Amino acid sequence: MYYKKTRTILLLSSFCMLCVLSATAQPKRIITLGGAITETVAALGFERQIIAVDVTSEYPVAIKKLPKVSRNRSVSAEGLMAYRPDLVIALQGDVPYGVIQSLKGAGIRFVAIKQEYSVKGALVFIRDIGSALGVKDKAEKLAQETEQGITKALQTVKASSKKPKVLFLYARGTGTMTVAGKGSNMDAIIGLAGGRNAIQEFNRYKTYSTEALVNANPDVLVMFDFGMESLGGKNGVLGMPGVAFTKAGKNKKIVSVDGPLMINFATRLDQAILALHRELTR
Repeated sequence: MYYKKTRTILLLSSFCMLCVLSATAQPKRIITLGGAITETVAALGFERQIIAVDVTSEYPVAIKKLPKVSRNRSVSAEGLMAYRPDLVIALQGDVPYGVIQSLKGAGIRFVAIKQEYSVKGALVFIRDIGSALGVKDKAEKLAQETEQGITKALQTVKASSKKPKVLFLYARGTGTMTVAGKGSNMDAIIGLAGGRNAIQEFNRYKTYSTEALVNANPDVLVMFDFGMESLGGKNGVLGMPGVAFTKAGKNKKIVSVDGPLMINFATRLDQAILALHRELTR
């Protein structure tokens, strides 16, 4: 009887140990859905384990060679499972509930990461991804290094006396244009870089209009590089209705920035702050 009890206890202990190990085992095949997630996973030493990404993932450069799980931002369970991942990480709210349930049903771990557009949010973001990967200590070190870089960047911004009024225009050709309001990712980075968002009347993004542009009268008009290209470059933007009546148009203060970098709010936030600050204060 004693032998049977001891053997049972040992078997249960071994089983529990295996459960713990499997729960904390570092993933070997990862799909990352979101540029900031991809960059952070790579920065934590898992770049080689990333097997597929979404269309917003462009950094590090080698990531561009990886297969994309979708042509746009929507994904399917079948499309994800085709790559046989053991972990899928996505931004909270980006993946439909049905897809998540299908992944879990197939034994694939799914982790949703919340992204907040602030310095504190960027550091929490790094730590949360570190927890998902089973490397909390490494993530803590990366978060501390990132915070130091951000602190230095903000000191540079603070030393400048310029506080230009900025309007961010998102475009993919003349047919699809929106401007960034309060609470948007670009509103947050504009503030950190020492600018003032020219749009205060609404939150998030709204459709661009000539009237709104003229009324906002920004000192600087900011666009993503691909957006400016879609409108024919700087001269194309200057020729848009209403632009010539703004301070930005009159002074030809139309600047393009790296989109993925600007909305990263993770490991490269310090670079984003400094890059935009330089453009705003030239």
